[in-house]
Amino acid sequence: MAMLEVKDLEVYYGMIQAIKGISFEVNKGEVIALIGANGAGKTTTLHTITGLLSPKKGSVMFEGKDITKIPAHKIVSMGMAHVPEGRRVFADLSVYENLKLGAYTRKDKENLNKDLESIYERFPRLAERKNQSAGTLSGGEQQMLAMGRALMSKPSIILMDEPSMGLSPILVNEIFDIIESISKSGTTVLLVEQNAKKALSIADRAYVLETGKIVTSGKASELLENDSIKKAYLGE
Repeated sequence: MAMLEVKDLEVYYGMIQAIKGISFEVNKGEVIALIGANGAGKTTTLHTITGLLSPKKGSVMFEGKDITKIPAHKIVSMGMAHVPEGRRVFADLSVYENLKLGAYTRKDKENLNKDLESIYERFPRLAERKNQSAGTLSGGEQQMLAMGRALMSKPSIILMDEPSMGLSPILVNEIFDIIESISKSGTTVLLVEQNAKKALSIADRAYVLETGKIVTSGKASELLENDSIKKAYLGE
């Protein structure tokens, strides 16, 4: 059984149909990339999975449960974390306070300090700046904080929306290394990313979205070699 199963999803903004009956699945332990141009419906798809938007039709199943009508805050406590586009850290709160907020749904409060330590090990820069307000961090550090905060909820799957957006090439590489290490430590990853080449280089499988429809899917390594994908998304 797939960990996450999206079936025949249709989503509208008013009269405009943003998602046109897409279906895909994510298996436990996979890194799955959703790639496509701006406006293809990638973010809308993530927002619908995490309960921020309601579909007009279709369903979202997570670990065998139908979560289509479940509100976003309850979905988090079921083991799904969302790192939104544009980072969305709490600028006035410290790094430490932001990370602690990531764990608000957890019942096992006694392990929080241990988990904070492991976040600081994975993101040494956050450890150096733990008492600084998040608004003073660079874009790359804010992205790391958003990822660290999501990991504090101990998710079984993490959804990331454009984690490399607006970052320098060196930082992009660093963020993708971190995503790979998150995957290796056992967390399933669903990645929405404009940088198709980087996304395909770390993903197991990928789905290509165009104007609300999935037009291609397959092994990420094969899509990297696919001529029409190269032309459209890899700038070759």
